[in-house]
Amino acid sequence: MTTAKKTTAARQGFKTGEAIVYPAHGVGRITAIEEQEIAGYKLELFVVSFEKDKMVLRVPTAKANSVGMRKLAEPELVKKALDVLTGRARVKRTMWSRRAQEYEAKINSGDLIAVTEVVRDLFRSDAQPEQSYSERQLYEAALDRVVREIAAVNRITDTESLKLIEQSLAKSPRRAKGAEAEADGEDLQDEAEAA
Repeated sequence: MTTAKKTTAARQGFKTGEAIVYPAHGVGRITAIEEQEIAGYKLELFVVSFEKDKMVLRVPTAKANSVGMRKLAEPELVKKALDVLTGRARVKRTMWSRRAQEYEAKINSGDLIAVTEVVRDLFRSDAQPEQSYSERQLYEAALDRVVREIAAVNRITDTESLKLIEQSLAKSPRRAKGAEAEADGEDLQDEAEAA
């Protein structure tokens, strides 16, 4: 197996140094475009580095689009994603295992809006009951993907991106009314127990 590095090159609309989104791993950066010989065939590969995960992925340039690799979202799409977070959570009344599979598929789709919907649907405010372990894992995976993409698009830190997301989640109608209703319900229950 031989490897030849091409420093500044562009293939399939992608170029070295560019931040991209790979569906199964989130935001990465194309560090090089290599040519490798495998079993007698020459194969051109994008070398994608995921700094936070300390991982390097090699994606055949011809397969980049079919595996769902894409450029970062446009600023308008980021604004739409933040608007999705202010909406009412849509939780289906199906078994958790089925919903978990659907959430996992959305997270791995690489579609910013779909991943943002998972964050919105699984978010719990302090006034709401705690999440199960599996809900928390899915929520954190989705949140991490959204945080990193918004940070990359807006050229801000992950912390600043998380603050934007939390501000949008705080505007959600269910969060405010749900928290008040739960607090009222607890007060009534406390009064009933006292009587």
